[in-house]
Amino acid sequence: MNRKVSLMENVFVGSMLFGLFFGAGNLIFPVHMGQLAGGNVLLASLGFVVTATGLPYLGVLTIGITNSSGLLDLAGRVGKGWGILFTCFLYLTIGPFFAYPRTGTVSYEIGMSMFIGPEHQRLGLLIFTLLFFGIALIFSLYPGKILLWVGKVLNPLFLVLLTILIVYTFVRPMGDASMMPAATSYQNKAFLSGFLEGYNTMDALASLAFGVIVVDSIKKLGVAEPKEITKSMAKAGFVSMILMVIIYSCLSYMGAASLGTFEVSDNGGIALAQIAGHYFGPFGNVLLALIVTVACLKTAIGLVTSCSEAFVMMFPRSLSYRKYVVLFTVIGCGVANVGLTKIISLSLPILMFLYPLAIVLMIVSFLEHFFGGGQLPYITSALAAGLFGFGDALAVLPESVKSLKVVVGLLELYEKVPFFSVGMGWVLPSLLGIALGYGISYKKRQKNIAKKS
Repeated sequence: MNRKVSLMENVFVGSMLFGLFFGAGNLIFPVHMGQLAGGNVLLASLGFVVTATGLPYLGVLTIGITNSSGLLDLAGRVGKGWGILFTCFLYLTIGPFFAYPRTGTVSYEIGMSMFIGPEHQRLGLLIFTLLFFGIALIFSLYPGKILLWVGKVLNPLFLVLLTILIVYTFVRPMGDASMMPAATSYQNKAFLSGFLEGYNTMDALASLAFGVIVVDSIKKLGVAEPKEITKSMAKAGFVSMILMVIIYSCLSYMGAASLGTFEVSDNGGIALAQIAGHYFGPFGNVLLALIVTVACLKTAIGLVTSCSEAFVMMFPRSLSYRKYVVLFTVIGCGVANVGLTKIISLSLPILMFLYPLAIVLMIVSFLEHFFGGGQLPYITSALAAGLFGFGDALAVLPESVKSLKVVVGLLELYEKVPFFSVGMGWVLPSLLGIALGYGISYKKRQKNIAKKS
């Protein structure tokens, strides 16, 4: 018998979703952005929450409102081959190649490296990641318990620890955030800079993966009616979104206000360590280590769980769920030992390419639910987003690659595209691709109606 989800159950599911999204990257990027934005922190934060909060919410809603069984089902609307390729690419990005190993590396470099001497850092990273991913592995082998562990245990613990740090920031501010100078990129285009900074969280991509976990969690509560599942996903997603907006705003302010005491740091992890040390001394380092480790662990569980389940669904005759968990954990642990700096630098071009594809997939899926349109709008928008998103990805490659003759020639062509200079060259072509697809589909429907009449 179908039932409705209670208010408290929606809160728990929303807490789980927030816990899956909010990892250490979500801690360090808004703090660093706040330092760069200075007095323009409010405008930058608005841009940041669009990609770091609004798009993930849209992704979760897309899975629910279209009654998709997962990302493969959703992406398959472009074409079967494209669906498999895009799904593999996205899951490997948020899984063993980038986001998943980043959870272990960030936990170590921000939370633990300060307790280990310089000569033992590599060994310390190896030992820590073995322990960290070992714990994540144990939790991930029992995906049915994910609502309990993440939603009711790890996430509340994380929120309590983080709240302690945030309260001190507001009670004893280090400076007047509104009076702090902004970096060059945040002086005249703070919103766009914040928008692109939100890419680094990878949450819009993860939302297309985590949506299935939310659906499964709601079904386990006894809900079977698709419409009721969608309503519950919307409510749970709203809980998660509100929590993220509040925390992002506080962290951004924390970064901007810290300029009254500290210089702009190389990354948000250093800034967080300085801020925690400023307020709590040596205890601040312990507090930060706990905050970061708990934040990363809960995200790591969600990433490896969703990635393993997706590959079992795509390739049912390959490996079992548990074998995929072990495989991705081993790969993730190995990549984590490459180091945080390399992981971030390598992931940026991939994100600049994947984000446009994910965004247009969400938009067209929403439009199709209300207005129809068929397959063509998916194809035209994906082609446009892929072609011009590739140009945005080329623009953020390492200088050694960008200096190659073929890359220089391609960039000269892409530079003529509107908004390419601000990393948004895909926007106008993608909108035109959506319009073209719907225009052609509309004309075809009108011809069919005329023939039948």
